[in-house]
Amino acid sequence: MSQALFRIVVALSGAIVLLLALNIVMGGVATAGWRGERPFFAVTDDEQFRLIDSHTRFLGGLFAATGLVLLLGALDPRKYAQALNVVFIGIFLGGLARFAKPDMEAFMTSDVGTALAAELILMPVLAFWLSRLRRG
Repeated sequence: MSQALFRIVVALSGAIVLLLALNIVMGGVATAGWRGERPFFAVTDDEQFRLIDSHTRFLGGLFAATGLVLLLGALDPRKYAQALNVVFIGIFLGGLARFAKPDMEAFMTSDVGTALAAELILMPVLAFWLSRLRRG
């Protein structure tokens, strides 16, 4: 299995994660709108909104750190294998967490379906691929 191809896939994944995360960091709950999001809520409690918005930006920062770890790991996968595996597991578990929502209608959209495929299929594939690279 090609290490060069693995590095490209991980770097692209990291760049996508970082871009999505910065959209949240810069825009909070409403996002910065970089993906064409439409207004989807009205604030009825300013104090509660500020609290939730702050927490959302914090989580966006954690998401950004995940993207940065992927980008770093793409530089030298063998050196950063443990960190990459932690990220792969974290993203996989995040995908599983989507099923905590009882309304499965959201899974029918292409945005969520694509993300879910990356989380539940791509991450285990990358973890397996990395294990093969480490042996070879």
